[in-house]
Amino acid sequence: MKCPICSKPTAAEMRPFCSKRCADVDLARWFNGNYAVPSSEPVDPDDIERALEDAERKPDTSGGLH
Repeated sequence: MKCPICSKPTAAEMRPFCSKRCADVDLARWFNGNYAVPSSEPVDPDDIERALEDAERKPDTSGGLH
């Protein structure tokens, strides 16, 4: 099996990637929105605005950095 990022052979401990670097590149692509699950529903700007307002009102309990 080849790494989906660089096409080198995969490493068993990092499968399906060859290294932590390629796994991190893939994760960054998800975070940046390069990958997306298609939807047949149209985007409603009001839904987006409500979601953003709700997110601002809720305290962050994840313990992560902002």
